[in-house]
Amino acid sequence: MAGQLVQVDHFEISSPVASVIIGGGSSGSSSYNFAINTDDVYMLTYNNVFMSNDGATFTTRFTVSGSEDSSANYDQAVIGMYTNQAFYKSGAVNLTFLTNYGMGTTPQESQSGIWYLYNFNNSSEYSFTTQESINITEAPEIVGAVKGAVNTVAQSCDGLKFYANSGNIASGTFTLYKVV
Repeated sequence: MAGQLVQVDHFEISSPVASVIIGGGSSGSSSYNFAINTDDVYMLTYNNVFMSNDGATFTTRFTVSGSEDSSANYDQAVIGMYTNQAFYKSGAVNLTFLTNYGMGTTPQESQSGIWYLYNFNNSSEYSFTTQESINITEAPEIVGAVKGAVNTVAQSCDGLKFYANSGNIASGTFTLYKVV
């Protein structure tokens, strides 16, 4: 049946960590040792993510053979819809990581969302993602965000690395599914 989700990786933070790798094979944070290795679309869910330092941002890089790609080849665009101000749209090119909103240190200042991963296993295409998230910032204010991002290198990527730009990730549940 088309459109089924098959769980392939899962990690839940039990104490603060510097980073989380979902997919990435034996470099991954879970015991699954799963690496994205098919041309399928993948879906990543994360919820209740908050940081150990107030105002820290949730950042992301793609992994190649389990190692983060820190090259300046990430482009991203976002529309943020705030509850207490006008919507915000931005875009940036040639980044060394993908960034997100600043968060706080409690579940009341957390983030949850869904990423779709495309072309990750295709070494002749750019890997790209779409993302939808709900963010409760350290301000606090609520932001609904829609994003798109691409790594402008034709290479096979096998996962995602998440980390805080300051301190650690204090909480979060991450689950990767293959869409079949």
